[in-house]
Amino acid sequence: MAVAAAESAGVCIRPVLRQVTDRATGAVTTVPIACGSTREKVCQSCADKARRLRMHQCREGWHLTEDPPRHLDTDQLEREQLEDEEGEDEKDEASDEEEPSSRRVRSTRHLPGFPDLPTLPVQDRTIGTAFTDERTGRTYRPSMFLTLTLPSYGKVIPGTGVPRHPARYDYRRAALDALLFPRLVDRFWQNLRRAAGYKVQYFAAVESQRRLAPHLHAAVRGAIPRATIKAVARGTYAAIWWPSIEQVVYDGDMLPVWDRDREAYTDPTTGAALPTWQDALDRLDADRAVGEDVEPMHVLTFGKQVDIKGLLGGTPDSDRAVRYLCKYLTKSIADTYAGTPATDDHDPAGPQGEPDAAALAYERHIDRLHHEVRWLPCSPSCANWLRHGIQPKDPGPGLTPGACPSKAHDRDHLGLGGRRVLVSRHWSGKTLTQHKADRAAVVRAVLTEAGIDAPEADRLAADVLHEDGLPRFVWEDVPVRDRDYTAVITASLRQAQRWRTQYDDAKRTAAQRETDRGSPPATPVDSHSANSPTAANMVGSPEEENDGTTVEPR
Repeated sequence: MAVAAAESAGVCIRPVLRQVTDRATGAVTTVPIACGSTREKVCQSCADKARRLRMHQCREGWHLTEDPPRHLDTDQLEREQLEDEEGEDEKDEASDEEEPSSRRVRSTRHLPGFPDLPTLPVQDRTIGTAFTDERTGRTYRPSMFLTLTLPSYGKVIPGTGVPRHPARYDYRRAALDALLFPRLVDRFWQNLRRAAGYKVQYFAAVESQRRLAPHLHAAVRGAIPRATIKAVARGTYAAIWWPSIEQVVYDGDMLPVWDRDREAYTDPTTGAALPTWQDALDRLDADRAVGEDVEPMHVLTFGKQVDIKGLLGGTPDSDRAVRYLCKYLTKSIADTYAGTPATDDHDPAGPQGEPDAAALAYERHIDRLHHEVRWLPCSPSCANWLRHGIQPKDPGPGLTPGACPSKAHDRDHLGLGGRRVLVSRHWSGKTLTQHKADRAAVVRAVLTEAGIDAPEADRLAADVLHEDGLPRFVWEDVPVRDRDYTAVITASLRQAQRWRTQYDDAKRTAAQRETDRGSPPATPVDSHSANSPTAANMVGSPEEENDGTTVEPR
């Protein structure tokens, strides 16, 4: 009962409990700290707050008309990255007969079959071009909503995502594409910036299609010609120059053994040390130097489907796109469509409550993909390289093929073990923590305007000093025997309900004041910025109702 009520009120159901002692008064308080999970099956309340915070971050940077403030450290990092990219381009022209250096050089020349990419001088700006309507004189600065997908791995049954012929479906390629998808996305943004002629900024979300292939939704600041984007998508690829994985050398119980003295993995029969990661790459280079036809271990490309939409800031379509962009951030890859009917009249349970054939087929589809993801290497340091007779990069004891600690191999992630939200460096000029503080400041401003005392931001803070110069509040773990989660969640629920009532009263007071002044109520609170001069006069919108108002104690 308490958990259900907490979820409906946006209160964390898996809080971390801490005991705070006030050295000035001797009072001892149990403080619940929200778990901060981004998955709704772990904690629906925290996941929903995280999703709404991402929505706010997306809105703030999407339709800016001026470059956001930049920080020296990010500017320096960007310059170094640009120099590295230019250096790679210069190496394309380098001769294969040059003397080897300490740093491994891999050619980035286009592979055969890929078109040349359009290029323009990159201007030092992050906003798009403004367009003026000759008839009205109005100026528009449109932005874009972009969707990129991966190619087909075989025919699927429409509306189900299940392969029509599972035996002919290319699960191996699908798994490799999922494991290495971030490399393809990074290359796309690099190519797009060179083709667009400015430092394109983006807020992107990596999601799963019903067939379980990852795809990318991105809010892009500025308008870029559709032909340019499609040309970049066609010409972008990611060549993975790793050792071949065609042959499985060790499997079952016959696995390489860690030799503590040599600090290397050895053959279980002969005791010979396996080739190191560096040795394997040296062999690739040697084969290439003598003219052998050496191909990348894998090449990723985008599919033919590229969806591009132009949007203006402050329109219903733009707000709808933000909600769609962040829609599935609270779900894992495997859970996005599992158990979700393809049509409204589809009953996922068959007679007597048993799963129907479609649900079972989809679970088998997940299992097949997971089997491939589990055994394929995710990175140079992946334990699965031992199956192919190669020591991973920087090896250590305890590595077992099929048990790589990377979450990319989990059934929930199905290859996508990295970040699900990708935000460019100069999207809004703020960190996610700063965006969160902005949202809390908006709520505080509304409460203060209505004459309601908002909770102190630094209450029980560890940096508050006592008269002796030492921290006034001492934070400690709560002993296991003293943990009463039911009581803590119930107290948090009452506090959240009290804060909600105060905030609703404050919004009504603000709206009434605007009405008394003879002007219509101000636009709803969308938490665009805590620095807005009218923030205190804004009222809450339904989309932002649970945001920043039930702030968990920190």
